[in-house]
Amino acid sequence: MTDYYDPIEYIVTEREEGWPVKNVLQRRLGVSRKLMSRIKLTERGVHLNGERVFISVPVRAGDTVSISLEKETSTDILPQPLPFDIVYEDEALLIVNKAAGVIVHPTHGHYTGTLANGVVHYWQEKGEQFRFRPVHRLDQETSGLIAIAKNAYVHQHISEQLIAGQVTKKYTALVHGCPEPAEGRIDGPIDRDPAEPHRRIVTDTGYPSHTFYKVVDCMKAGSRVELQLGTGRTHQIRVHMTSIGHPLIGDKMYRMPGLETMEEDKRTAVMAWDEAISRQALHASELGFTHPLSGERLTFTAPMPEDMQTLHDKLKKCQ
Repeated sequence: MTDYYDPIEYIVTEREEGWPVKNVLQRRLGVSRKLMSRIKLTERGVHLNGERVFISVPVRAGDTVSISLEKETSTDILPQPLPFDIVYEDEALLIVNKAAGVIVHPTHGHYTGTLANGVVHYWQEKGEQFRFRPVHRLDQETSGLIAIAKNAYVHQHISEQLIAGQVTKKYTALVHGCPEPAEGRIDGPIDRDPAEPHRRIVTDTGYPSHTFYKVVDCMKAGSRVELQLGTGRTHQIRVHMTSIGHPLIGDKMYRMPGLETMEEDKRTAVMAWDEAISRQALHASELGFTHPLSGERLTFTAPMPEDMQTLHDKLKKCQ
């Protein structure tokens, strides 16, 4: 017998009097056509006042329209008892502060040891049944906040907020040098590097991309910078900061422009800072969005991890 999550409900107001159920689902509950088609095919389908109905049926003020989603599991992900930092959890969402070095989802050659393996095991131990649905991704070596939806409806809603620019995603980075001006917007179209497809570059023929930055602490050897994404391209922050001459410290893929031709003393100093941390100094420090079920605006924060704090302290001492 198929298990279902608790119903998602909407009480019809006078304004919606006479609407077909379909309109209530789309315009009030925000159910996409794709998800609606899936729900209609399930055993429970769409309900009006507790009775299963066709979505063409008109509603009256005070009616309760509800949908029930089938419980799902990630059968292709091996549960593993792995530690991870939970920032927030409710019936719809799991917010995790991901450690640097952890891959979010199993990929070719990395079937275990990922965040997904740990989360699936965690849910299994609690006797809960969810499919692992990260709403967004972080690079393996980027630490910080990531949202995981517990069902297709929640995933759809936060994904739509991402596309509409309604999700706040702020990052903390430690970069070489001190950007000038101290606050601004980087506009640089991004696409794959034809010579190295795994890399991204700023190019006139790329996809429109923009990043907002603000220098929080300008030091002699580097700076602490807060960044906010305007778009969500692969490696966007790393590419954009390199494009203005201030790459992230520790970033071996996007290094200081002109490093090979620098004077030896300056090149040695730059490389020494890059070796002071084992990954790019980038942390997803703030995440904000509207909860798909409650409608409440939620904001989560995560402090700089130990390796970045240690690097920051070293930069301060070199003033």
